[in-house]
Amino acid sequence: MTDGSSLVIHPGALGDVLQAVPAIRELRRPGAVTFSGQPRLAKLLLAMGVVDVVLPFDGLGLEALFTRARPPADLVARLSSFDRVISWFGSRDEDYVQQLGGISRNCVIASPVPDDESRETVWRHLLTTIGVGAPPDIAPIDVSETWLIEGDRTLSDLGVTPTRPLLVVHPGAAGRWKLWPVEHYARVIESATKNTEIQVLIHQGPADREIVESVGGAIDSPALRLVEPELPLLAAILARSSAYFGVDSGVSHLAAAVGASAVVLFPSATRDRWEPWSQSARALTMRREGDQIEEVASALVARVRGGNRGRIGRR
Repeated sequence: MTDGSSLVIHPGALGDVLQAVPAIRELRRPGAVTFSGQPRLAKLLLAMGVVDVVLPFDGLGLEALFTRARPPADLVARLSSFDRVISWFGSRDEDYVQQLGGISRNCVIASPVPDDESRETVWRHLLTTIGVGAPPDIAPIDVSETWLIEGDRTLSDLGVTPTRPLLVVHPGAAGRWKLWPVEHYARVIESATKNTEIQVLIHQGPADREIVESVGGAIDSPALRLVEPELPLLAAILARSSAYFGVDSGVSHLAAAVGASAVVLFPSATRDRWEPWSQSARALTMRREGDQIEEVASALVARVRGGNRGRIGRR
């Protein structure tokens, strides 16, 4: 490893990992960053140039650190080869903390989220854990030209018109309590299509079929559907969009991270903690009453009209 090399251990979900991007950028300043987490998320970070090397979390052998037995020599050698180890994992286990602290001469072991009583956002908390006080780099992530070209090809295959603005909608979320009523989604989308020349592309993730079909069936205007693309491809399509609309989900965090002009609804319980670091996203506190529809629709229409993306092949 080169001088200043860091190993980042973070097996969290998509939104959790994307909140770590500003901190990872700071860790890259002195040297390369190796990331160990969920394989598909590691692939995403590598494809977008956020990290330099990836290691499979399940193959790292960290389970040996959750006992008081002497850790295997190969694990010790692997971990001690890095100048710094950042583990946003395992902070509540005394054995893990002691074992890893005994192996790495320079390590940080911290919770991936702030304490319950803290009002700090997750991304600022992660910066704090590595001792960063200066203004961080919160510029959008650049998607590689290879994936942008693949995204253009996919949009063309789906029937997206190159000269019209594109609205990407992701109505799904990991928990049903984060979802907005279907009729609210539909009215916002209808307002946007009525007041702009957008074409609508609804993204469907692995667990989103029910909500996507419900929203698609509730709107009168035609909508295209993007079903379970690879994450780097999804990132490219989001980067191409004129606007994005979604709720508190990993996909919404991805849209914000790549600079999509986004409107994201957060339940009041998650708004303060999980608001994205990207300045391109407008976070709104979700209300389930119909009186919020006009506010959301106006915000989205403004995003569509002000967007400078959404053209296939546009650089």
